[in-house]
Amino acid sequence: MTYTITDRTIALAGIFQATQLVQNIANTGNADEQDMETCIHSIFCTDADKPVDVFGSTQKLYTGLRKLTEQLGGREANVKDSQNKDLHVTKYVAGVMVLEKRLKRDTDMLAKIADGIEHARKQKEHFSLLHDNVIAGLADTYAQTISHLKPRIMVQGEHIYISNPNNANRIRALLLAAIRATVLWRQCGGTRWQLLFQRRTIVDEARRLLKEPLLTE
Repeated sequence: MTYTITDRTIALAGIFQATQLVQNIANTGNADEQDMETCIHSIFCTDADKPVDVFGSTQKLYTGLRKLTEQLGGREANVKDSQNKDLHVTKYVAGVMVLEKRLKRDTDMLAKIADGIEHARKQKEHFSLLHDNVIAGLADTYAQTISHLKPRIMVQGEHIYISNPNNANRIRALLLAAIRATVLWRQCGGTRWQLLFQRRTIVDEARRLLKEPLLTE
């Protein structure tokens, strides 16, 4: 299958959406429910025909596409984009990309993650997608696997929020979603060199997708 800049931008937006939600929870204890559903749904979607199907539609990635333009805009971005850059989100995105590369070489860990996701999938059949039990199952999968890879992602935020067990579970589940989006990005031909030398093309594509009034199927 031939992948396009659109496919890679969509996958990259998935990474930014998940990491932005991590930042929101760590600093406010809150995360948009629809954005959260999009990220968690992507973990269970392993047989999609197209990259956009992993997330449902480009509209469901509005937060991720917007954050992508803010973080990668650089000198080409407008002033508003530049002012909205978040170094913590940048650090989380870079971190999950490093961990994903290390993860793909560990077949035993990949098998454990697959088992954990399957267990959470069975829970999802009895509860809602964002039920505490489902999120806790995904969080435990992350904690028992990816969390042991180096360098570990250290989430910074307000102690009152990150010390809350439910918030900690949501953060770990979202980091798992970020890893899943990174896997998709690599499958679509994404590389870190592109983030350096094709940044403007990626940002322009993200802005184009943000302007689309209809769902992209």
